[in-house]
Amino acid sequence: MSLAAHLEELGRPLVDNQLAHPTVAGIAAGDLAEPIFRSWLEQDYLFLLDYVRVFSRLAWQAPAAHLGDLVDLAHATYHEELSLHRSLAAEFDADLDGATKGGPCVAYTAFLLESAADYGEGLAALYPCMWGYSTLGSILARNPPAEPRYRRWVDTYADPGFAALTRRCAQMLDDADIEQARAEELFLASMHHELAFWDVPR
Repeated sequence: MSLAAHLEELGRPLVDNQLAHPTVAGIAAGDLAEPIFRSWLEQDYLFLLDYVRVFSRLAWQAPAAHLGDLVDLAHATYHEELSLHRSLAAEFDADLDGATKGGPCVAYTAFLLESAADYGEGLAALYPCMWGYSTLGSILARNPPAEPRYRRWVDTYADPGFAALTRRCAQMLDDADIEQARAEELFLASMHHELAFWDVPR
């Protein structure tokens, strides 16, 4: 079993915990209160700006075979995911420019940026975000919310293109020089950050 596949097995119970979280359950049902999603949207926008920096920091360290992968991931995050957030922000009256990071966002982005000082460790730390959202998207898309704004969010992460980017992350992680025990530690730490991120500031 590849390292990425092994980590996915470890992480699946924490994906189930995310699915049971009231914020995710509200998105799935299409009835999440708008102020909660607005707050999440603002926090995730700030998170993604730093996520782009994580990809960029890893690209500087990457072997030639994966430099393009990381550049593509940074580009897709900056131009596609952030574009979705800007579009939804207008519909939820979110203040992306005026938002400030809450505690979960501060903790998670600091952890990722610190982990990215090492190529292999950075990949293990960032993988839960890519894999977790791809998995959430594919599960939620089986019974998508009727509310069109929440359905658009689900469709973004259920998209085959996003799954393909996730597989590229998995291949980079499998090719990286990192001990399995250390990869597990970082991966699970990020999975716990992912779960905590749904506790959005009110």
